[in-house]
Amino acid sequence: MTGMSIEALDAVPWDRLESALPQHPVEEVPRALRRLALAGGAATEEHCYPLYSCLAAGNGRVPSAATAALPFVVALAADPGTGARVDLVGLLVSLKQAARRARPDLVDEGWHAEWRRHRDAVLALLADPDPDVRREAVPLADGVVPLLARWRAETDPAMRLPVLLKLGEAAGEEDAGAVEEVRTVCDGVLRDGEPVMKVAAVIAWAELDPEEPVRRIDLLVEALSDAVRPRFEEIWYVSEVEEPFPREVVVAWAADLFDHDARTAASFVVRLADAAARTGDAKLSEAVLDEAWRLLVRRPSAAPALLPVAGGLLDDPADPVRLRAAHLLAVLGRQSARYADRLATLIDDAGEDSYLEGTVGDYARWALTRIGDPRALPGLVERLYEPYREYYGRGYCVSDPRLPDVDAVLVPLRAHTDVLLPALREVMRHHATHYGGHGPLTDAFLKVLKAWGPDALPALPEVVALLDDAGGSLPTVEALAAMGPGAASAEPALRAWKPLNWPGYQWKAAWAASHMGGDRTAALRLIGDAVLAEEGPYYGPVHLLADFGTSAAPYADRVRHIMENTGGFRRIEAALALWSGTGEPEPSISVLEEFVLPIADGGEGYELFGEALRALVRIGTLTPAARAALRTVRDFDGRLARERNYEAFLQDEELRAAIEYLIALP
Repeated sequence: MTGMSIEALDAVPWDRLESALPQHPVEEVPRALRRLALAGGAATEEHCYPLYSCLAAGNGRVPSAATAALPFVVALAADPGTGARVDLVGLLVSLKQAARRARPDLVDEGWHAEWRRHRDAVLALLADPDPDVRREAVPLADGVVPLLARWRAETDPAMRLPVLLKLGEAAGEEDAGAVEEVRTVCDGVLRDGEPVMKVAAVIAWAELDPEEPVRRIDLLVEALSDAVRPRFEEIWYVSEVEEPFPREVVVAWAADLFDHDARTAASFVVRLADAAARTGDAKLSEAVLDEAWRLLVRRPSAAPALLPVAGGLLDDPADPVRLRAAHLLAVLGRQSARYADRLATLIDDAGEDSYLEGTVGDYARWALTRIGDPRALPGLVERLYEPYREYYGRGYCVSDPRLPDVDAVLVPLRAHTDVLLPALREVMRHHATHYGGHGPLTDAFLKVLKAWGPDALPALPEVVALLDDAGGSLPTVEALAAMGPGAASAEPALRAWKPLNWPGYQWKAAWAASHMGGDRTAALRLIGDAVLAEEGPYYGPVHLLADFGTSAAPYADRVRHIMENTGGFRRIEAALALWSGTGEPEPSISVLEEFVLPIADGGEGYELFGEALRALVRIGTLTPAARAALRTVRDFDGRLARERNYEAFLQDEELRAAIEYLIALP
């Protein structure tokens, strides 16, 4: 048993206290503390789990149970006979951070006084004989003074490094005198320290001066080269992480220091790429391409500098490097045209990365489609479908390099339907049979056919077959409508389609039939009457009225009412429908302007912005204010997209093309 007092624990009136989460009752706290004390040296991380759930749940609260438990947690953490000391110190760190971030009314009124009473015991953990405890305790330092004391006393580089990093962070909240002391420490390391510690000093000083990494870029490039790579894994420890960081992670850490300076950020990546090429350092090349990706997904201006880096690494012997290089060239699209011949030789490259989806060949083929090179077309559909042929089995990270969705590849290839459509029809039939109707790719296929419009007519049988799916699918109807009058033979099947007893399906079917050569007057009456009858907030299928032109003029007053009494997408749809029905640009373009101007001021409502742009393109008129705003947005060095994956490039291209078109209007 440890030195914690069981009698004192039992004397606490736990039944009067509150836990952080109702599903974890306060009774779990004394029970967990008792088990820890009784387990002694055999205590493990699992013994601490109930304390985290009851005291530091991450819900913005510091409950009264935390105040009562604090003396016991401190005693256990300080006792060399306790087996889970690092985890208990981590709990103290979590409680300290929670109290700092929480709203004052959500912190137990006795917490701060109790923490002050145990301050000396908490700070003593920074000098504990166990180095793991010392390192975990670094965030418990309440300012620069205890950190400086630890820095002067500490001799182990693996312990000094996390203290140095924390000094930079803490100095930003202190007075000028403390800042000067930290500067002296950093200057000393930069003058006399070993390369890895110098990198840490630059990172620490960047907390106070973002230009320091720019001035020290030569040092960073040199230190992150292969010569000292093993040293990072020997000493680059940080609090709250059990294992040391490899050099490649520190590369990402260092690259983040240049977020405020896109030109220098690109230069840093290029220089690291050159260093990796000189030494044949495949791991550094991987890290370089990862940083190039993170930079490009945010900064279009980095492309000219980073394109040659990716192009040059297409010949790297390491599979993960070639894969990343081909991926970068793919997202850059037509800018990568100079590398088309080399990409064409990689179409059958089966090289992989165990952490990423797809092969080198998959990314090379995608890159060729983005460039517009027909050498990508043979076998393209089959390869895109391969992950789904037998089961739904693709996996990826949301933002890291990954293969595009099927429709993202095929939608832009309408000019090649003669080559692609037979294969697409075949995989659609296999997909419908294998998955029993509406499978994981059905909507993607329908998006492609919708985008291809009348050119997709040979696939009419496959689309009509989807109407038999009991679940139904609005994308099926939209694909039929996009095929136009050539799909008239499918109208009876469409009319008979009633997958759900919801009027929205009836409106959509009538709208689609009108595009396929059916009765436009009857469709307009059905849709218009619904708009007149339906109340807010939905107001019926007002968006469908935009396709009927001035024939929908009798509904203009209702559409105007909807436009004036809604927001978001519905307001945009009503504005477009009002213009279509009246032929008058105003007041529609002034309404659409509302979704354009905020982007010029730094807003990020890109989905509504995109919808407004598409509506303005149809109307073909701009207000002077909207034109000025679009010029401002055009000059942004940032992706016009909320996503931070390949979709950011596609959306950015689409929106910028619309902006250029609109600005060019007379």
